[in-house]
Amino acid sequence: MNEIFNPKINKEDFENLLMQTNRRYIKDLIVYLNEETDFYTAPASSNYHGNYKYGLLEHSGDVYNHLTALIKLYQYPIKEDSIIIIGLLHDLCKANFYHETTRNRKIENKWIQEPYFSIEDKCPLGHGEKSVILLQQYIQLTMEEIFSIRWHMMSYDASVKDYAGNCALTASLNLYPIISLVHCADLLSISHTLKSEE
Repeated sequence: MNEIFNPKINKEDFENLLMQTNRRYIKDLIVYLNEETDFYTAPASSNYHGNYKYGLLEHSGDVYNHLTALIKLYQYPIKEDSIIIIGLLHDLCKANFYHETTRNRKIENKWIQEPYFSIEDKCPLGHGEKSVILLQQYIQLTMEEIFSIRWHMMSYDASVKDYAGNCALTASLNLYPIISLVHCADLLSISHTLKSEE
C-alpha cells in the first residue's frame, strides 16, 4: 500500500470549496464529514484505484478537477457550485465503508501479512443513490446534481444490468447529458491514479 500521501487536494482546500457553494447547511455537512465519517482518511477502493489511506479525498479532488476541465472543454452550462458538489461528493457513499485490516499473501513461496481494506458497509444503500441519500440529509440538491451523482457509474452500476435499470439510465442521460462528463471525469481519475501507482 502507498504510505506516502501527496494529495492534489487537501482537507482544507476541500472544505473551502464546499463553503464556496454557499449552500444552506453546508457547514453541517462538513461537521458530519469530520465527526461521523472517515471520509478524509478512507481509501477510494479496496483493491483498485486509491486503495490506500486518504485515497478517497485524493480521488474526489481529482474528479472535481477533471470535471471542471471537461465542462470547460464542452462548454456545458452548469453553475460552479454544482460542479463542486458533484465532483467532490459523488463518492460520499464510500465513507464508513472500508475497514483497515491485513491479509496473507504468498510471495516467492513465502506467506507474508500485508495491509488490506475489507468492505464493511455501515449503511448499505447502494452506491450513487447512497451518496444522494446521505447528502440530502444535510443539503438540498438540484435535480441535475441528483442524477449526476446517482448515475456517475453509468454501465458499471449493477442496477443497469437489468432492463428497468438500463431504461432508467438511458432516460437519465437524455435529461442530463452531464452524467457522461461526470462518468468520464471519474474514469480519468481512476486511470490517472492507477498509472501513478505503477
